[in-house]
Formats: sequence, C-alpha cells, structure tokens
Amino acid sequence: MDNPIVTDDFEGVAYGRRAGTHDKELTEVGPGTPCGELMRRYWHPIAVSADVTTTPQKVRLLGEDLILFRDGKGRPGLLTPSCCHRGASLYYGKVEDEGIRCCYHGWQFDVQGRCIDQPCEPDGGRNKHRVRQPWYPVEERYGLVFAYMGPSIKKPILPHWEVLENLRPDEKIFAYGNTGFGVGADDTVKVIPWNWMQNWENMMDPFHVPILHTRHRAVQYMPEAAALPEVDYAPTDLGMSYIAHRTLKDGRRVERVTLAIIPDIALVPDQRLEVTGPTGFLRWLVPVDDRSHVLFYVLRMPAAADGKDTFLKVSRPRPMGDERMWSEMSEAEHQHFPTDWEAQESQGTIPAHSNEHLVNSDRGIALLRQMLRRQIHKVQAGEDPIGVTFDPAKAIYRVNSGNYILPAK
Repeated sequence: MDNPIVTDDFEGVAYGRRAGTHDKELTEVGPGTPCGELMRRYWHPIAVSADVTTTPQKVRLLGEDLILFRDGKGRPGLLTPSCCHRGASLYYGKVEDEGIRCCYHGWQFDVQGRCIDQPCEPDGGRNKHRVRQPWYPVEERYGLVFAYMGPSIKKPILPHWEVLENLRPDEKIFAYGNTGFGVGADDTVKVIPWNWMQNWENMMDPFHVPILHTRHRAVQYMPEAAALPEVDYAPTDLGMSYIAHRTLKDGRRVERVTLAIIPDIALVPDQRLEVTGPTGFLRWLVPVDDRSHVLFYVLRMPAAADGKDTFLKVSRPRPMGDERMWSEMSEAEHQHFPTDWEAQESQGTIPAHSNEHLVNSDRGIALLRQMLRRQIHKVQAGEDPIGVTFDPAKAIYRVNSGNYILPAK
C-alpha cells in the first residue's frame, strides 16, 4: 500500500513531539546544584519576625526542610528537624529559655545547635559537648528573619538597604510574607506552586504590562500602561535594570526603573504611574525548592498608615472598580480576567525552556538569564558572586528603582 501524502496542512501538528526540558542550571536550587550553590552565598528571608515564637514551625528553603523557633530569651534558631540522638523531629520539641528540647529523650539544643542537656545521662550528659544538631545562622532585620545556608567562610554581611534606613519620626517599616499578593493572588495562598525563576523573570518583562495588565481584558492599574514603552536595559552593581518611558495624559513623561537584584530580589515601582518617586519596598522571591517559592516584602510607609492596606494598593491587580479578592472570583472569572498568577501558573511548575521562542521583546529575559548564569559560573570557579560583601562598611546598598517625571521633549 502506498504511503499517504502529507501536505503542509499537517506541518507542526502536536503528534510525536518531544517533551520539553527546563534549564536545570538556572532553576534547580537544592544542595550541590549550580544555582543552589549560588543561592547559598546570600541571606534569604524565611519568616516575618512577629510570626516566630516559642512554638516550633516547619520551614522549607532551597530544598531543605528545617525547624524555626524562638527560644525563651527571644533568640531565633534554625535547626534541621531530625534530632541527632535518635531522629525524632524537633517540630514536636518543647522550647525553653536556653533552647529546644526533643520530645523523645529530652536532649536540648541551643539556637546554634549545641547540645546543652541530656537528661537521661549521668550529670546531664558528660559528653554532650561532642554533639551538635545541624543548624544555620539567622539574623533579624526590617521585621524579617534571614537565614544563611552557605559555607561558613563565605558568610557575607547581611545587607542594609538605604531605602529602608534613616526613618523619619513619622515613618515605619512594615514586613509581610507568605502571601499570594504580588503575583495576582491573595493571602489564601502561602506558597507559590511554581519555580521562583518564572516570577523573577516577570520583573524584567516590561512588555507583559500593556498586554496582560491593560489590553487583554481590563485596565488593572491605569490606561496609560496600554502604550508599548520605550525600553532600555542596563547592568547595575547588584544585578540589572530596565528603564521604560511612557507619556501620561497630561503630557508628562514618566521614567519607570525596575530592578532585578541577584539572587532573587525585585524592586518594582508603583504600577500607578502617577505615583512618582523612589520605590519604597523590596520584594524577595525565595525558592522553597525547585517547584515552589514564597514572597516576602518590606515596605517603608507613613507611621499612621495601615500597613496591610498600603501594601495592597501596590500589589493587587484588579479591573478598575472591582474590589474583590482573587479567591472570591470564580474559575470562569479567572479565565476571563487572568493576572500574573494565571499566566505564570499555566507555564507549569518549571517551564519547558527548550520549547520557548524568545524574540526581541524578550531581551530582558535573555539578559537576566545570562547575568544569573555568569554568577553561577563565578561561584563554580571559586569566586564571590555579585552583591556580597564581608566589609560592614560596604553593606549599605543603594538602588534607584522608581517612577520619575522627566521634562517634556
């Protein structure tokens, strides 16, 4: 029997196509992976300070399961869960003034993992000093608890951010975290169920704003965002930026500067372009593991302002006039009115990068990936990556993200 004739009408059909693959070097964050080792050279927020109490809580960061607690003297501690005695989980431990006590045989560990009591042993454990529960350093700043999970000799100074420093008497810092706000959802979501890189790349994609957030179904922020911006990209001391120019209805020109900071920080100006001046908040997109991440924010705001209300104004895309929460919308409404959540979630838990077709408007994405890859290779070569310092005098970081009014042409 003769073979059937295949015409161009069948070119590109889905039958027989190969499954796509993701870029492992950039997306996987577990111990020993290229990006995971880069991530472990930085401090990462793991909790809002006010949420860390004497009740142990499970946290997962960079593919590792850990236990976070605050001892009776107020010191935060981050230990591995499995007690080094017989393996019972410290999640069920009892926190006392000096540390956490395992529920099984009562071994007690301080916030740096030192075994300080073995109640079933003579004299409380004559050799307890030889035992240590694996732990990670933690520090608190700006209302967040930060953890460092890398090699001890490479532990950098926890950065100070100029935009959050030198508060006036009428200002305060507001910390927020474990939320779907900022990626289109709301507080019903605590963990974002896809790879951190999808969300971080979104920050360097100015061309999704006029489509997804303006033209597709409804204006989410302001009508002027519908115009395609004129965009330039530039390296910075901490990562990269894009500079987008738009013209407002009154003829004013706005320069919008957005920053991506290695390894997982984003500074995004207020989406309402008429709100001008420097960006007053930082956003961390912290990898939980290869297929999920969490968001943390620190905002500088007036002391009299309601922190949650102020946060929502800069992080909640909705059709103008619609005040409902994301979780209050039906599936049909989510389909009709997608946000960053629907767009990114539909890419999969890790996108199939081999199936992508990057074009000119994706230049920011390509440059961001190149930048991240260079830092990964620096760590592999034994060098220190961008943005880490071991000198306290150099740990004050200055950034220029914001919306700025330019003179008319």
